[in-house]
Amino acid sequence: LSQLRACALHSSAGTSVCEKMLCTDLSLPPRCESPVQVGKLQDLINRSKMARCRGRFVCPVILYKGKHICRSATLAGWGELYGRTGYNYIFSGGSDDAWADAEDISEEDSAFRNADSQLFDKVRGHDIKLLRYLSVRYICDLMVENKKVKFGLNVTSSEKVDKAQRYADFTLLSIPYPGCEFFKDYKDRDYTAEGLIFNWKQDYVDAPLNIPVSLTQSLNIDWSEYQSWDLVQQTQNYLKLLISIINSDDDSGLLVHCISGWDRTPLFISLLRLSLWADGLIHSSLDPSEILYLTVAYDWFLFGHMLVDRLSKGEEIFFFCFNFLKHITSEEFSALKSQRRKSLPPGFTLEEICMLKQKDRGSTTSLSSDFSLGLESSPGAAGSFTYEAVELMPAGAQAQAACDRECRLEEVRSAFLASYSRTIGLKAVPASPSGAIGGLLEQFVRGVGLRGSSTL
Repeated sequence: LSQLRACALHSSAGTSVCEKMLCTDLSLPPRCESPVQVGKLQDLINRSKMARCRGRFVCPVILYKGKHICRSATLAGWGELYGRTGYNYIFSGGSDDAWADAEDISEEDSAFRNADSQLFDKVRGHDIKLLRYLSVRYICDLMVENKKVKFGLNVTSSEKVDKAQRYADFTLLSIPYPGCEFFKDYKDRDYTAEGLIFNWKQDYVDAPLNIPVSLTQSLNIDWSEYQSWDLVQQTQNYLKLLISIINSDDDSGLLVHCISGWDRTPLFISLLRLSLWADGLIHSSLDPSEILYLTVAYDWFLFGHMLVDRLSKGEEIFFFCFNFLKHITSEEFSALKSQRRKSLPPGFTLEEICMLKQKDRGSTTSLSSDFSLGLESSPGAAGSFTYEAVELMPAGAQAQAACDRECRLEEVRSAFLASYSRTIGLKAVPASPSGAIGGLLEQFVRGVGLRGSSTL
């Protein structure tokens, strides 16, 4: 069902409410037609589905600035791959169209390879074709391990440890993030993420953080300290990284995945969607309740998040996602800001650059309170600076955009907590006389452990 629904998202037939809600590129016509060809996409998905864990192929879920933001599971290991291919062969009457390909490996080449290598070449080759068709360049891997091991067997693998370097043409980012089990600690700490630090010394944790320097220069983050970050800081910094990537000047898409793609993956896809929506860059026609419905139903449940199972174990990553919105309301997480404000030229302060624009200021000794500075990308080489790189933006408009973002995210968070209270059994403490929504929401969080009977 999820495969059919995913393919249907790219169909131009019909104008259903779902299609309207999933339209994310404001430059597209109202029917929200995708630039990909439906038939070609379906064929590539059908051929590549065996390459990844649980058959969870690369699926485009957000179209932003003409770029596909995709999600999936990690790569399947040899155990799952052989098991699934054998199962499909038996129950398909001795044939499997996922293997049909006019560009099969030649017999001459095959003679120099063992059976395992040939199988991985074929399956992962289809996966790479799908990634290239969607113009994906960046692959962000959230796994804390290089390979998932169960009962002494490598169950899944990852692009970053592909021995044949099949994914060498992609920009691979290893950004290890704790799995859903860690969020039991979040619940046990009374839903407090501040000060909660993952134990990176555990035996199974063997994937270090690895990000190309070219992607981190403008973020002003000391990535070498990632193991000392608490859950709030780690999530914030990873989200900043993803926003920076999708706002880069190239036309390349992004893939985000963990192991199975139904806990950590929806966490960051959902935060990305909500952050871009709060900036007014996608889903501009949706109100807070509608965007909440979309991201819960589509980003989480349609892609297999097992909420009942997670709740029974106290692994409340789902709740963490929406409660975390309070930590990304500021302008530093705004895609609008990163579009208009890049890092300052070397050796210049903000005040000095403001004074350089004399013709708009009228004075070099004072700063107008009516304007704030935004710095656009300049075609000049690194270290150079031209006046054309400076853009003046009314401070009132900038402040209003920041306020709108904060209010939108708080409305989504408020709606989520109210719904969570009704369905999961959250008991809210009566609101304070001041009626401050911030205080009310915090009371909701503190009371979430007092469950009633679940109605899920």
